Amino acid sequence: MAEGDTLLNAVVGGIASIVLSFIPLSPVLGGAIADYLEGGDRSTGLRIGVYAGIVAAIPLALFLVAAIAIFGSVLAIGPGDGGGATILVVFVVVLVFMALYTVGLSAFGGWLGNYVRYDTDLFE
Repeated sequence: MAEGDTLLNAVVGGIASIVLSFIPLSPVLGGAIADYLEGGDRSTGLRIGVYAGIVAAIPLALFLVAAIAIFGSVLAIGPGDGGGATILVVFVVVLVFMALYTVGLSAFGGWLGNYVRYDTDLFE
């Protein structure tokens, strides 16, 4: 984990978010890990946190594609009463909210990781 290796640090932070997903607010931890490894200033912390959040949101995107395929096929062969379309819209809205939650908290975690690295004596 080299300081300044943005892609590698973002992937490490994103994977940490995924592995720690059983912990509430795990994207904050993933973003903090990514920026702690990255270094830089506060804006770098936000940027690397967003990248780590995007990596962590990849499973959500895959789940969204699968859900659209399943619900879309149900809509195509269903009775046409509109219930499937409503379920699909609600499902998509929830998944978009989850992706924004993941990326937003990862960005905050990136900022927090920068703060911990440079403004505290926590890990010296």
